[in-house]
Amino acid sequence: MSLFGSSGIRGLVGQAITPELAISIGAAVGSLGREVLLAKDTRTSGDMMVNALSAGITSTGANASYAGMVSTPTLARAAESYDCGLMVTASHNPPEYNGVKMWNPDGSAFDSAQMRQMEGLIEGRSYRLADWRGVGRCAVHTGAVEDHISAVLDSVEATDADVILDCGCGATTSISPILLRKLGCSVVGINCQPDGHFPGRMPEPTEENLTTLKQMILKKKVDVGIAHDGDGDRMVAFDEKGRFIDGDRLLALFTVFLGARNVVAPVDASMVLDDLVKGKVIRTKVGDVYVAEALKASGAEFGGEPSGTFIFPEETYCPDGVYAAALLASMTGEGKLSKMVDDVPRYPVLRASYPFDAKDRKRLESRLDQAMRSLGCLELVTVDGYRAQFEEGWSLVRLSGTEPKLRLTVEARNDKDLKGLVSTADKVVRRCLR
Repeated sequence: MSLFGSSGIRGLVGQAITPELAISIGAAVGSLGREVLLAKDTRTSGDMMVNALSAGITSTGANASYAGMVSTPTLARAAESYDCGLMVTASHNPPEYNGVKMWNPDGSAFDSAQMRQMEGLIEGRSYRLADWRGVGRCAVHTGAVEDHISAVLDSVEATDADVILDCGCGATTSISPILLRKLGCSVVGINCQPDGHFPGRMPEPTEENLTTLKQMILKKKVDVGIAHDGDGDRMVAFDEKGRFIDGDRLLALFTVFLGARNVVAPVDASMVLDDLVKGKVIRTKVGDVYVAEALKASGAEFGGEPSGTFIFPEETYCPDGVYAAALLASMTGEGKLSKMVDDVPRYPVLRASYPFDAKDRKRLESRLDQAMRSLGCLELVTVDGYRAQFEEGWSLVRLSGTEPKLRLTVEARNDKDLKGLVSTADKVVRRCLR
């Protein structure tokens, strides 16, 4: 598909993302459903996108309701009483990006068939505009944040945990600080003011971007440090020792805490899940939409991605970083978070990305296919990119679905084997990029 990546439509504002495109997206959605809910994160281009989407929606005779600046899981939960929910966000991308994520009433993102249908409508402009008597109306949806908070409080045990929270000036500024305090936590906030310029740090909650949070944890001696991305579908954390807990470790922690027998995870998730799960680990393409699809099809109890997105299907099929934050804070009531982390097996892993010129994507795909199929591994999984399985571990090479980057993930059971697998994979990638 030319418009959709692994998580909705997104790109640079003024280039890939324009008011004209937003109007077309709105008109396409308006031709499929009569009641559409809109929301945005804190990005400076959010109002432009919301207004253009509303124009497109109402031009077909459908109605557009606006929930304001809220997190993505807040919008997805509120959309259960609508035909569709549209979230204006570029998630973890820098401030010059924006986009649209599309949600079904059950909280799941538009699946592959729906994305193809949308692309056909947008590219073919095959939607019908209403005449002057049938133009839709705009309305305001109130209470989305309060409803989300109430749902989480009904599901998560109260705790008096000491928390330092970094919202990154993103959409969770409207919910996570309030929720955690209502849960009983003592909360110190960092970057908890909404600002689409993201002055405190970039929206992606990597360890490198969270140095202030780490320093505060060590200084304040709290139970847990929590950080979100720009729209709140992601959550990452630090334990009380100031150690970063990556997405793979959080997947494992939630799996153990929930007692999940069957788990859904993408091809880039750690093999530690295979060691912990008593049932089955179902592997998917990278992207929360594919994890949600597999959760619905399999009935598995939990799913998520190493990026920090976690789906709790009894709550919603939308990745809910806000719920995950509350659950992790509550888990500290069971004991030290560092002890829980240390009880989970740890394998060395490397994640790297290599930028490339977007116009070379097709040529790069062909080169990678040829190189990876001649690698001589035990098994080559091609559900998304190329996951090469070896006795020592595995390596995954795939093209990002959201930006022009080639992503490499390598995991092994010891450092020596990791070094060897990384060297082999890096040579292949660099040769294909030349």
